[in-house]
Amino acid sequence: MGKRLGIFAAALGALVVVTGLLFGLKGQKASVEVAVAKGTRGQKAALLNASGYVTPRRRATVAAKITARVTRVFTDEGMRVKVGQVLAKLDDADARTRLVSAKADRDATAASIADLEVNLADAERELRRAQELQASGVQSVQSLDKARTAAESLRARLALAKEQVRAAEARIAMAQQDVENCTVRAPFDGLVVSKDAQVGEMVSPISAGGGFTRTGIATIVDMDSLEIEVDVNESYIARVKPRQSVSATLDAYPDWHVPARVRTIIPTADRQKATVKVRVSFGKLDPRILPDMGVKVAFLEDDPASRKGADQARVQTLIPSEAVRQENGKLVVFAVREGRLERRAVSLGATRGNEVEILAGVSEGEQVVVKGPEGLRDGQAVQIRQ
Repeated sequence: MGKRLGIFAAALGALVVVTGLLFGLKGQKASVEVAVAKGTRGQKAALLNASGYVTPRRRATVAAKITARVTRVFTDEGMRVKVGQVLAKLDDADARTRLVSAKADRDATAASIADLEVNLADAERELRRAQELQASGVQSVQSLDKARTAAESLRARLALAKEQVRAAEARIAMAQQDVENCTVRAPFDGLVVSKDAQVGEMVSPISAGGGFTRTGIATIVDMDSLEIEVDVNESYIARVKPRQSVSATLDAYPDWHVPARVRTIIPTADRQKATVKVRVSFGKLDPRILPDMGVKVAFLEDDPASRKGADQARVQTLIPSEAVRQENGKLVVFAVREGRLERRAVSLGATRGNEVEILAGVSEGEQVVVKGPEGLRDGQAVQIRQ
């Protein structure tokens, strides 16, 4: 009997302890992180959302025009270059040797011209004397023919030497161009995004087998030509128009909405993906915008003031997407009012980056829970985490 009373007393004591803990936990406030609902007035509604990438209209992998070994490289990733700026130097020893040889040939041929001109002048004098003697009957016609032949031969040799000089000048120009080709220059102003060759490597304008020969020196991007390229499902391409307003959100900066506008709709579809390519121009470029960045775009409707039958002065409320929860198949948020939670069903509109438009359920300026413990309930006392 005493043993049973001891067990009963122990159980009663444990119950008292558990009850006290429960009451203590019930009185403890949950710590939550909140965000303030933002209101935007006069915004255009999104007709279509799509994802794409930042791409430049002008992008070039600068290559050499000849096959040669790289001796110096003057570029590095992130460097800004101007049109005509030297990017690299190639080994020009062979080209300079050909240039010196062509100049020597030209000079040698040019030197022979003076000798031919002197001989031609003497032959022409002999021809005139032979003509005078033959007219006087002192000299035969045969001697006159020989003098005429000698003069004409020298004229032909002189003309040939002059043509050879011109041919040598052409070879000099070619050799000089080969020397110039050993200097690789930037074709336009831009930013170096890739350094493709190193000192000592062979470069060539054509691809070589084995992977030991580079085909490019550096890749340059014209940063003033950056735009957005997106693939739009062909079922919705009718919602996109040239010059249409667009709101762009870079994946790297989800809180930054960049104004943009449709530049062109490529007039062909991809039959494999059933999409149409659309190019969007930024309203204003920013150094934070980089090539190949991921971007989400919202194609906006026309000016709201031009539509009839709609309240254009309404406030569009935006909250972080993570504040929206799903309970029993319904979308809800927890608003904080006077230190307690209010569970509210909401209707969602368009998504803008990491924010979502609330059509009903939350007003501008209200606080909503974005992070908190599991099991939040309506009317629960909470403490806002700073």
